[in-house]
Amino acid sequence: MEQSIENKLIKADNAFSEWKKRTFEDRQQLIAKAAEILKNNSEKYGAIITQEMNKPISQSIAEVEKCALMMNYYADAENILKPEKIDSEFAYSEIHYVPKGVILGVMPWNFPFWQVLRFAVPAILAGNTVVLKHASICFGSGNAIEKVLLEAGFPEGVFQNLEAGHKEVKDVLEHHIIKGVSLTGSGRAGGEVASIAGLNIKKSLLELGGSDAFIVLDDADLESAVKEGVQSRLQNCGQTCTAAKRFIIDEKIEDVFLPKFIEEYKKYVPGDPMNKETKIAGMARADLADDLEKQFKKALEHGAEIIIPLERISDNEFKPGLIRVQEGNPILEEELFGPLGMIMIAKSDEEALKIANNIPFGLSNAVWTKDKTRQLFFIENLESGTVNINKMTSSDPRFPFGGAKGSGYGTELSLLALKEFVTARTVIGNE
Repeated sequence: MEQSIENKLIKADNAFSEWKKRTFEDRQQLIAKAAEILKNNSEKYGAIITQEMNKPISQSIAEVEKCALMMNYYADAENILKPEKIDSEFAYSEIHYVPKGVILGVMPWNFPFWQVLRFAVPAILAGNTVVLKHASICFGSGNAIEKVLLEAGFPEGVFQNLEAGHKEVKDVLEHHIIKGVSLTGSGRAGGEVASIAGLNIKKSLLELGGSDAFIVLDDADLESAVKEGVQSRLQNCGQTCTAAKRFIIDEKIEDVFLPKFIEEYKKYVPGDPMNKETKIAGMARADLADDLEKQFKKALEHGAEIIIPLERISDNEFKPGLIRVQEGNPILEEELFGPLGMIMIAKSDEEALKIANNIPFGLSNAVWTKDKTRQLFFIENLESGTVNINKMTSSDPRFPFGGAKGSGYGTELSLLALKEFVTARTVIGNE
């Protein structure tokens, strides 16, 4: 391990010894100050995101503003970590929530501010300190976040960007100073990190991939379903874990829904990411575009039909594609991370549910129907961390975010996230 990284781990550990003594309310005040800096400079930080990973600038600015919103939620949050008194026959009868120490965040490029801060803020508010291993193309974002927190008054060492490479993650995670890890990324990366954490008896939280279903039944508000469905698939150039990826359509409305959907889909034409009117730009890297193209060909080789061709127009830009896919196509075992959507047709609610659940992932699903009984059927039976009714997936700081099955484990956002990296210590006995 490089000496510079070792020094940052030692600094984080030293900072923890003091930071854990600060009151919950003191930490909240600093989080509120950081939120204000982000909100007041959203265009400046949004430009960093766009320059690093190609997101349309309007979406980058919205990402920064969403970070500020989330941070203000935690700045105003109830302290659920204060000692809990338990009724018992003992004089000492309490549960204390004790921060674990230095937590490693391994974060992706697709939401360079949001993914980092939604993990780091509750971890830091709980009394931990954080070191970040950001995606290699997003070191600018990682450094900017560190500077924002320092400007807000956070002590040095509470949050540090390591500028470490992929190969150094194992050494950092195995280091005795690191007490837990949160990873957002692919299933493969999650499995590797979780196995290292497990061998070293360290807590891990994984937010992994998805292939979310967007189920449209015959009594749905089709205009809203079309507009939100296309937006859900194509915002951030389709590079979102919770993007709608499989559109499961009731066969009774296929002939009405599909033409409207295609018309809306074709409105997303790649443009200049620095133009605020641009809805979709290129993918983050050319190799990611190569991967998507290979997946498109694989789907076709196994019987998928082209509705709108996935047309590559530069190293990293596509005119978005849409394919019709049948059950059994091996592409359904994978996550499509880019502007390619899949249409599937269901003959009944039961078949729609079966199709939705018949994948390795379980992140988030959306169901469009006005019927309360049908809504309840899907709420109770979909295998995912989130179920959306008549709306697209969008994370909200007030609600827990996490997946089922191969989409990971653990909770981000909401008050529950405050307890991810603490030890519940029992204090019990007589005076």
